Amino acid sequence: MKKELGIGVLVIVLCAVVTIMNHRFLSAFNLQNNANLIGLYGIFSIGMGIVIITSGIDLSVGSAFALQGVVLSILLHDWAWPWPLAVLASIALMLLLGLFHAVMICGLKLQPFIVTLCGLLLYRGLARGIAQDETKGFGDSSYGILRSLCTSQVFGVPSSFIMLIVIAVVMWVVLHRSIYGRYLLAVGRNEQAARFSGINTNLITGSAYVLSMLLASISGILFAFYTNSISPSTHGTSYELYGIAAAVLGGCSLRGGEGSIIGIVLGTILLVVLQNLVNLLGISSSHNFTVMGVVILLGVSVDQILGSRMRRRRGSGIEVVFPLPAPSGGVPSPGGIPAPGSEKGIG
Repeated sequence: MKKELGIGVLVIVLCAVVTIMNHRFLSAFNLQNNANLIGLYGIFSIGMGIVIITSGIDLSVGSAFALQGVVLSILLHDWAWPWPLAVLASIALMLLLGLFHAVMICGLKLQPFIVTLCGLLLYRGLARGIAQDETKGFGDSSYGILRSLCTSQVFGVPSSFIMLIVIAVVMWVVLHRSIYGRYLLAVGRNEQAARFSGINTNLITGSAYVLSMLLASISGILFAFYTNSISPSTHGTSYELYGIAAAVLGGCSLRGGEGSIIGIVLGTILLVVLQNLVNLLGISSSHNFTVMGVVILLGVSVDQILGSRMRRRRGSGIEVVFPLPAPSGGVPSPGGIPAPGSEKGIG
């Protein structure tokens, strides 16, 4: 709770500073745009945070967005599928990608970094191949109520932000108030200990990657209609870095076993406000990556420093174990457990 409070205070201070530097920050248009971006990035950042809590990583999200966007565009615009069927098919595709990660990581015991790095290359290549390196779009069609669901506002609040709030509430219950959430944290803290305690660690870890892709699929559809066109070579490029940055800023430890949904949402807000500050000050957008790199570095550094202090505090206590009295005629053994053969009637 202390981390979330600290991040919340930092967000408020940063917003105040940005407002002082440029009063346009509080304009209705700018606030709505920021809220929309917070929703777009926040949804898949929660999924990224869940994976990081299990001490994993997913570098393939941006490329998965490109593949999903290309497929969704072809299904809706080129093949004229009904929008509910096309949406379900695109979500199923993302779930299959998550399942593929789960099998590679939990079944074949490959490193998450390697598996998802290969996914980053593979999904981008598939997107470009399916689209034949041509930009795909959705045109002006509303596709029933789909476009309205993705781009509309309710009382001036973007639908993406509303979806983020709903998903955040659900995921808060899942992570912090359910047995599954406890298992996620336990696996992240110490996978071997969790396995010995009876937790199916492979199932829990694998489900985190599937859940991450489920949330990413929702963001992917929103991003597709936000841009209204999908360039298979550039769509979603480096978006996974935004998710990692938001999770790290929100208190998720890259060592695993630590993190919160509220923290991830606050981390997303902080990241979007920082980017907005860059734009309002007239700084080149190319410096967005500089800001993001500095933010990730600071977040990891603080996490490492705090983690080292916690480990030193835990290691400073000296545990003294007094041996139990040995049975009559027996020889004391370490920890007070009778040596084999020392009991009466044995030997």
